[in-house]
Amino acid sequence: MTTTLRGIAWNHTRGYLPMVATAQRFQELHPDVEIIWEKRSLQAFADQPIQVLAQTFDLLVIDHPFVGYAAAHPVLVALDQHLDQAYLADQAAHSVGASYPSYWYDDHLWALPIDAATPVSAWRADLLSTPPQNWQELLVLARQGHVAVPAIPIDSLMNMYMLCIALGEEPFQTTEMMVSEGIGAQALMHLRELVSACDPICLTRNPIATYEALARGDAAYCPFAYGYTNYARPTYAAHTLTFGNLVHWDDGRQLRSTLGGTGLAISQQCQHIDIAVAYARMVADPICQANLYFTSGGQPGHRGAWESPAANQQCNDFFLDTLHTLDTAYLRPRYNGYLHFQDEAGPIVHAYLRHGGDVTPYVQQINALYRTSRHA
Repeated sequence: MTTTLRGIAWNHTRGYLPMVATAQRFQELHPDVEIIWEKRSLQAFADQPIQVLAQTFDLLVIDHPFVGYAAAHPVLVALDQHLDQAYLADQAAHSVGASYPSYWYDDHLWALPIDAATPVSAWRADLLSTPPQNWQELLVLARQGHVAVPAIPIDSLMNMYMLCIALGEEPFQTTEMMVSEGIGAQALMHLRELVSACDPICLTRNPIATYEALARGDAAYCPFAYGYTNYARPTYAAHTLTFGNLVHWDDGRQLRSTLGGTGLAISQQCQHIDIAVAYARMVADPICQANLYFTSGGQPGHRGAWESPAANQQCNDFFLDTLHTLDTAYLRPRYNGYLHFQDEAGPIVHAYLRHGGDVTPYVQQINALYRTSRHA
C-alpha cells in the first residue's frame, strides 16, 4: 500500500523542481511512499495564509515570517521534537547568515532552511564592465537608463528596511514605531529617487521579471533583488548574469539587504509525520543540498553547498560572490501579527514610489499600521 503526501512549493525552477527531484529520489529509496508537489505563484507564496495551506498539504515551503503565527497556533510541527540534536547542530552551525535562526521561534524550530536568499546585485558582464561601487555611482548609472530594480510592493518594503539601516536606524526597535519619521522619510525619498530614474515598468516587476529583463538586455544592472542562482548558470536564460555583493552607502558601509529564502515545514494535519520528517531531513542534508537539490535548480540553504567548489563552478561563483551579503542580511520580525503589517505596508511604500508628494503621511501610515499589528 502506497502512502501519499502532498506538498506545496512556489512556481519557479528554483522553488519547484528541486522538490520534485528530491521527492522522486525519496520514492526510489522508499517505494511505498509517494510525495506529490504542487506550486503557487511567488506572490501567493508571500501572501497566502499558512493556516489555509496547512489544512490541505502535508509539506509546506514557507517564508520565515510565518513562524510567529505558527508558534501561536496549532498549524506546524515543531521539528526540534522530531530531529536529533546532532542533525540540528549541523544545520545551525552551517546556516547561511540567519537562515537557520529565522525558523527558530518561541523555543522551537518550525521549518528546515532548505533555501537561502537575500537581495544581491546582478549585471550583464558583456554590457557593463565595471558595476557601480556606491550609491552615487548607482544613481548615475540609473539616470543613464541602465538600471532595473524590482519595485512591486513587497520588494519595495524590503528595500525600505535596507535603507533605514543604511541611514543608521534598524527598523522595529520599539512597539510604537516601525521607524522614526525622519529616517523613514529619508529612506523612502532615497528609494524613490532611484526608482524614478528607472523605467516605470520596474514598479510592476518582481525579482524574477527583473532578471528576465536583464537577460534580454532591457537593462545592464540591478542593484538589489533576491538572488537566483539559476540566472548565473550558462544556458538557463538568453544571457548569463553575474552576481555580487551590494553597493556601499555614502559613509562607506555596504548596504544590508533583508533576508529571504525558504524553509520546509510539516503541517500538524499530516497523518504520516515520521515519513514527512524523514523526507525533510533528506532535503536539508548537506549532501543532498550540494548535489541533487542544487543540480535540480535549487538554491541551497546549507553553507556546505554555498562553499562547494563544484557548485560554484556551475554558477559562475554565484555563492561565493554573494555570501557576504547573505551573512550580513537583516532578519525581519516574526511576531504573530507581522504578516498583516507586511501585507498592508508594502502598498503604502509602493504608492509613494509611484505618486510622490509629501512623504511624511506615508511614514505615519506605516507606523500606525505597525502599532495596530503589535497590539492586535
